[in-house]
Amino acid sequence: MSKKILIVGGVAGGASAAARLRRLDEQAEIVLFERDEHISFANCGLPYYIGDTITDRSKLLVQTPQAMKQRFNIDVRIFSEVVAIHSDTKSITVRSKDRGDYEESYDYLVLSPGAKPLMPPIEGIHHPKITSLRNIADTDRMKALVNEQTIQHAVVVGGGFIGIEMAENLRELNIDVTVVEAAPHILAPYDTDMIAYAEQELMNHGIQLELGNAVASFEHLKQEDNNNEQINVHLKNGTAITTDLVILAIGVQPDTAFLKESNIALGTRGHILVNDAMETNIANIYAVGDAIEVTHFVSNTATAIPLAGPANKQGRIVADNIAGLSSTYKGTQGSSIIKLFDLTGAATGLNERALQQLAIPYHVIHLHPASHATYYPDASPIALKVIFDEQGKLLGAQAFGKDGVDKRIDVIATAIRFGASVTDLTELELCYAPPYSSAKDPVNMAGYIGHNILADRLRVFVANELAERPIDETVLVDVRTKEEHDRGHIAGSISIPVDELRDRLDELDKNKEIWVYCQVGLRGYTASRILSQHGFNVRNLTGGYKSYTMSSL
Repeated sequence: MSKKILIVGGVAGGASAAARLRRLDEQAEIVLFERDEHISFANCGLPYYIGDTITDRSKLLVQTPQAMKQRFNIDVRIFSEVVAIHSDTKSITVRSKDRGDYEESYDYLVLSPGAKPLMPPIEGIHHPKITSLRNIADTDRMKALVNEQTIQHAVVVGGGFIGIEMAENLRELNIDVTVVEAAPHILAPYDTDMIAYAEQELMNHGIQLELGNAVASFEHLKQEDNNNEQINVHLKNGTAITTDLVILAIGVQPDTAFLKESNIALGTRGHILVNDAMETNIANIYAVGDAIEVTHFVSNTATAIPLAGPANKQGRIVADNIAGLSSTYKGTQGSSIIKLFDLTGAATGLNERALQQLAIPYHVIHLHPASHATYYPDASPIALKVIFDEQGKLLGAQAFGKDGVDKRIDVIATAIRFGASVTDLTELELCYAPPYSSAKDPVNMAGYIGHNILADRLRVFVANELAERPIDETVLVDVRTKEEHDRGHIAGSISIPVDELRDRLDELDKNKEIWVYCQVGLRGYTASRILSQHGFNVRNLTGGYKSYTMSSL
């Protein structure tokens, strides 16, 4: 007897589940419901279509209802919104544009309703030139506004991934852009000591940042030509920004209001609760994608991480379990990447804020290796941060740079997935040729630093500890050249170049702790080894003066 499987929502999770189910079961009756017109589209590509990097709109449509029917024999019903679930009768209520309201029975039900943009109750928020970006319809509406060539300035409310990608793409169209972010910094996955690289890149390309500020209200400025109507964005600090377009990218919330009467268990923020087989608390009902609560792979705590990659994996796992194959989801570690003009940022695992909230002790290292061999043309620096626990287990990593960032974070993300320690990074045999890397890859170098810390051959401090340095008990030493010191240094430091250090040991007090720093940390490590073997108690600034200057921006 064939199974009847209903799937609520397409895009990443739902469409993946549908295709996998058909590959596993040719006889199953599979019906996919989508409230909009498009069942599977590249939502991560939408900002780049608006910015004209992607010029062919059809490239955004991953699957069409016709293609799904022809290749997978799936009954796709668009403009069909599922408004209620009746688990006692194993049926759903569908509100269809063509058929009106009707009931549909199921043997298995897969929920992939996704998430919707947050729309806070801000005065004046409802206006045709105040919009968000969720689907193809939103994209078409925004694209039309931009193509009218009346948009000279835009305000992006929210400094998350979508907000920053939209800011970049609008700026590429020569539109002036202001990003308003209520938090002190943009891009929450990155720690404060890293995010300065991204913020500096945005400002270098003419994007204005209003950080630590929020929208108080929107004021519609009436004009004779309504097509050119502008908006005053009033911020809570009293600033007013006059603009032609407002894009709301404050965040998302699970689109699960239709489940409130269904007896399906929801989390405190409305996410669907599932087990590791992606099954809800009700038998034969599964859920995937942005609407579910997941377990964080590193911390083993409940969280919600709306990413396309995990949603695709979850859809496949659901299909396996419905088809009788045992399959489980091991958790999400939050690997992500973003393009910011000429810069790339990537992160995986936990950041310091999360670790502090979870009260997990950790070590931090910073390094600034080149993307490939420096003697080969066009090498560029990478700012790499690696976090690991007191036993050395990798917890997270973040990086910014022009080249090679994705490669290094992907390697560390893989290492985290397999439970590696920071010392294991020293053993990785990674591809090397001068155009691509160095004989000691940046990932290996992070491993060497971490190994030295765990072996107590190196003690480090981070830049923000300088503000609390006990001046009477410590000596801050700049071991760069005198010329480097004269061009700029940390206040209160004395200059003793590392090559002169052995001859000037008598200038240092062994009763005080010596804090050394160089440009990126390497000479500081050499200095710390010299000093420690001469009986000094010494610490080295991880990441050196470069990390200090970026964290001070």
